[in-house]
Amino acid sequence: MSDGNDSRAGRRLVLVTGATGYIGGRLVPGLLAAGYRVRCLARSPEKLRDHPWAGQVEVVRGDVTDADSLAGAFEGVAVAYYLVHALSTGAGFEDTDRRSARAFAERAGAAGVGRIVYLGGLTPAGVSERELSPHLRSRAEVGRIFLDCPVPAAVLRAAVIIGSGSASFEMLRYLTERLPVMITPSWVRTRIQPVAVRDVLRYLVACAELPAEVDRSFDIGGPEVMTYRDMMRAYARVAGLRHRLIVPVPLLTPTLSSHWVGLITPVPRGIARPLAESLRHEVICQEHDIAAYVPDGPGRPLPFTDALRLALQRIQQAQVSTRWSSAAVPGAPSDPLPTDPDWAGGSLYTDHRTLLVDATPAALWRVIEGIGGDNGWYSFPLAWAVRGWLDRLAGGVGLRRGRRDAHRLRVGDSLDFWRVEEIEPGRLLRLRAEMRLPGLAWLEMRVERDASGRTRYSQRALFHPRGLAGHAYWWSVAPFHAVVFGGMARNITKAAGKEPERP
Repeated sequence: MSDGNDSRAGRRLVLVTGATGYIGGRLVPGLLAAGYRVRCLARSPEKLRDHPWAGQVEVVRGDVTDADSLAGAFEGVAVAYYLVHALSTGAGFEDTDRRSARAFAERAGAAGVGRIVYLGGLTPAGVSERELSPHLRSRAEVGRIFLDCPVPAAVLRAAVIIGSGSASFEMLRYLTERLPVMITPSWVRTRIQPVAVRDVLRYLVACAELPAEVDRSFDIGGPEVMTYRDMMRAYARVAGLRHRLIVPVPLLTPTLSSHWVGLITPVPRGIARPLAESLRHEVICQEHDIAAYVPDGPGRPLPFTDALRLALQRIQQAQVSTRWSSAAVPGAPSDPLPTDPDWAGGSLYTDHRTLLVDATPAALWRVIEGIGGDNGWYSFPLAWAVRGWLDRLAGGVGLRRGRRDAHRLRVGDSLDFWRVEEIEPGRLLRLRAEMRLPGLAWLEMRVERDASGRTRYSQRALFHPRGLAGHAYWWSVAPFHAVVFGGMARNITKAAGKEPERP
């Protein structure tokens, strides 16, 4: 294997898909640190704009589901990372995965790419693909597509990935913290082999330098084989919680258990279901051949409890660089913006409020950028909580996603049941709603100055209804706007006035 500072690495260009996602957003800085030039393929390049490494990479617009958009993305590329998945159980997602992988492989081959690296799921031994969950079956098929194509491929297969912000970790964390006594699905007794995200990234980076003749899959996992119940009890010990009483019952089907996980944890039902379905089968590494190419040093792979401690430490220090929710963006990329002239979609309802603020613009901005998560939404907490619960009951994300960082936001961040669509530091924060709604909704907060130079807070809630249900929804909640949005504006300005002055 080559050294990370090897001059060969410095001349090699790698393509990363899924850079807005959990693994991809962490892989990019790892590749840069190893001396590679990085090109990111993104459906919405603006979502990468605020990442700390954004100025060090080339970003091209493209979508793996649109083969034509891939033209030119592979030019000069030595290694292409495929980190895109349709994490869904909706009709057609397997076909979407299949077509996307084939198009990617064909374009990579035509461009002369030297290697494809894919991160898929660990599949159980002795189980036919027909018996697998749709989620695992699709991952296995995508891996096979890459191994069958002319480009040499390295297909890494992992089970549960443990790291701050991963869906698997947050599911484990919130189930254990919130339920001292648990009636659980029978899959808590299934044996699995978790792996630390640090090891996953170590293997992914190293795969860029695999010998050309290597064209195969590798099982990757940590040093322990555990049940999910073992993992929850280990988490309780590491987090300093009391012993958890866990009672497995066979009655909770994957559908019911996904509802259960969706209500207790920040992971919505649409993501919890494929994760829960995958836990039906025992997933244990059948080999550790990757060590022949990526040697294990002392303490590697990372033990499970060490991975837990590192994840908790990153959360406590507000250093979560990416989260599972980074890529969970509902809605097509063609969704209009509230800034479109005359608004290009029909009706647009608005609730607009402005207030003068007895504080500096910087103090007001600190309050705006810190909104959500533990700080709340500055008005009628019960109403926000009820709206979050209703959203989760309908299969939405609810309020529990919180924030990636307690103090800073960037485009693409999830923020409770909103997502940061635009941010102009010191001036504008625009959020797009991701709760279940019969339409599209935004919330804008601006820092302005009036003609006399006084600080002014401007707030707009916007809603584009879909059909009659959308119009009915707006008018049904309109009577509460004075309390919810009016109170929000007043409390934000009050909080800004209490902000300490900073140099």
